[in-house]
Amino acid sequence: MASENLVVLTDANFQDEVLQSSIPVLVDFWAEWCGPCRAVAPFIEELAGDFAGKAKVGKVDTDSNRDTALKFGISAIPTVMIFKDGQVVKRFVGVQSKREYAAALNAAMK
Repeated sequence: MASENLVVLTDANFQDEVLQSSIPVLVDFWAEWCGPCRAVAPFIEELAGDFAGKAKVGKVDTDSNRDTALKFGISAIPTVMIFKDGQVVKRFVGVQSKREYAAALNAAMK
């Protein structure tokens, strides 16, 4: 992952980084073997830079962090979720445009 603003999320840090975050968080649930996940990866990295300091952007490898994936009912990837105040406010399943992710993150910041 190229972006220095992109947070690597794990079962161990999800609570602190996402659920207790004071700013909205976009979470990309993905796996290395997932072709569509690789298609959205550049958008996710760009959003991490675009929203630096205003919102957090992170990725959860569902193969390595099964507890978190199970907790949020991830049954298809990529799944991108927007969290605000520890709650899911938007959920995307499948590939979406960068514009759609950005609009959802902007809405969560209001």
